[in-house]
Amino acid sequence: MKIQLKSTIILASSLLLGSCACFFAPDYDLTDEELAFFNNLSRMCGSQFVGETAYPEDPNHEFAGKKLVATIDGCGPRYISIPFQVGEDKSRTWLLFKTDNGLRLRHDHRHEDGLPDEQTLYGGYSAPYKGEQPTQYKQFFHADSYTAEMIPEAKSNVWMLDYNPETKELTYYLERHQQPRYKAVLKLVGEK
Repeated sequence: MKIQLKSTIILASSLLLGSCACFFAPDYDLTDEELAFFNNLSRMCGSQFVGETAYPEDPNHEFAGKKLVATIDGCGPRYISIPFQVGEDKSRTWLLFKTDNGLRLRHDHRHEDGLPDEQTLYGGYSAPYKGEQPTQYKQFFHADSYTAEMIPEAKSNVWMLDYNPETKELTYYLERHQQPRYKAVLKLVGEK
């Protein structure tokens, strides 16, 4: 009887400790730089950035001459949402997620009625780019397989998000085939 009770206590203790371990272990596999970047943006929740397209300098580009507004407005323990308004168009949102594969950027595109666009939630995971390492203020996101399957011509896309704490500027940059494709520079105008 004593052996059976002792075994039951050991088994119950092991189960309890095993179930508690999940509360102490990190829930996502992020590098220190990815976590610091996520936390830096989270601390700016409620902040708004206003700017314009820096590249291309083509007056016929769909974003040319339009006011760009990015607002860090949704900050949870696992995600950050940043609606990106182009002129009057409010259909775009950048989403940052903590995942088991690292930090992930997704582009959520919606119609006016809230329904998802045909091409939505594309993006990729953070990784070094052209020998440059991600930092607590700058991350590079390489197109993932979901993106490559949905938009084959975007399979070489690399997006960059960069916040400069000195100038208080947020830069969104895109390359395709290692060539510049788009760049927006936005200045911090409102903090919560």
